[in-house]
Amino acid sequence: MSDVKAVEQLVEKYTGLKQEIAKKIIGQDKVVNEILLSIFAGGHALLIGVPGLAKTLMVNTISQALGLDFKRIQFTPDLMPSDILGSEILDEKRNFKFIKGPVFSNIILADEINRTPPKTQAALLEAMQEKSVTVAGHNYQLAKPYFVLATQNPIEQEGTYPLPEAQLDRFMFSIFLQYPTFQEEIDVVKSTTADKDVTINPLFTAEEIVSFQKLIRKVPVADNVIEYAVKLVAKTRPNGEYAPEIIKEFVDWGAGPRASQNLILAAKANAATKGKFSPDIEDVQAVAEGILRHRIIKNYKAEAEGLTEEKIIAELL
Repeated sequence: MSDVKAVEQLVEKYTGLKQEIAKKIIGQDKVVNEILLSIFAGGHALLIGVPGLAKTLMVNTISQALGLDFKRIQFTPDLMPSDILGSEILDEKRNFKFIKGPVFSNIILADEINRTPPKTQAALLEAMQEKSVTVAGHNYQLAKPYFVLATQNPIEQEGTYPLPEAQLDRFMFSIFLQYPTFQEEIDVVKSTTADKDVTINPLFTAEEIVSFQKLIRKVPVADNVIEYAVKLVAKTRPNGEYAPEIIKEFVDWGAGPRASQNLILAAKANAATKGKFSPDIEDVQAVAEGILRHRIIKNYKAEAEGLTEEKIIAELL
């Protein structure tokens, strides 16, 4: 199949996928779109929102519609790395046997990831970056596609451990869930308090998703679009030559090169899912907020003035 035909097929299946997800998830279009973009671009996503906004239901529904294996890990203060990765046990013949942990799946929901100490959070780092796990000196490859969706409650809440910067940087998107609108909440209540069972039909296979991920990497990008993305990231660094006044005044640390890579990959996915054969600057701008939000570290002055990461990114755009 030619690449042009493959892009057309992707658009068709992507539209069907969103319709399938909408059977259970009312509203939250931007959130669903960013999660799907990170899956097709081969990245991971961090969902931030207060309890009760259907984060777990959303991930479960998306994994069903994508036809992927799904495992949920509930992060708690006493969770150990072996609870995630798996451990070796002695079998009846007194040989060591590796029992795989829940990390061996296509989609991992790391629920409330900031409720567990950094030692356990770090157990996911290798899996997210290398798509493999090392236990007791043995390296195990993870199935493809592999995607970590972590949810966290806002940091200010009791009993949370902020994610280290190195781990935050592994997430392609940081996605904020807002409360539904009044009408959406009415629709949610109607659909969830009635006696009706909704079936989600799987529209993809794991192999198809991997082939679409490869297709998105093949999408060509003009030099001026790459330069725009790299310059946008460079502008977030307070000591860099491109930093505007707002960054020098309110930001301690800016985004690293992984942000530039993610901007281009997500822009490619955004273009391809809309049927475009090459991304333009608008595609980079469309994904910039979710990709830069968690990579800008504000200083105390920004906190004091109530300046959000979103306002800073809006200024840069």
